[in-house]
Amino acid sequence: MKVKVNSDICIGCGACEATCDKVFKVEDAVELLMEEVPEELEEQVEDAAAGCPVMAIEVEKDEEK
Repeated sequence: MKVKVNSDICIGCGACEATCDKVFKVEDAVELLMEEVPEELEEQVEDAAAGCPVMAIEVEKDEEK
């Protein structure tokens, strides 16, 4: 799974970091600590994407799964 953040619409609220701080870090804007998400963090990243109030997080699932 890969994850991207659309920085043009991200408001930096920190919901993603609260959900998965191993992948997301928020200071002035969100920073990805990794783009390739390990399998054990996939559910947390999906929850972070679903919880983003402006839908700025894009999740791309691996095709072989």
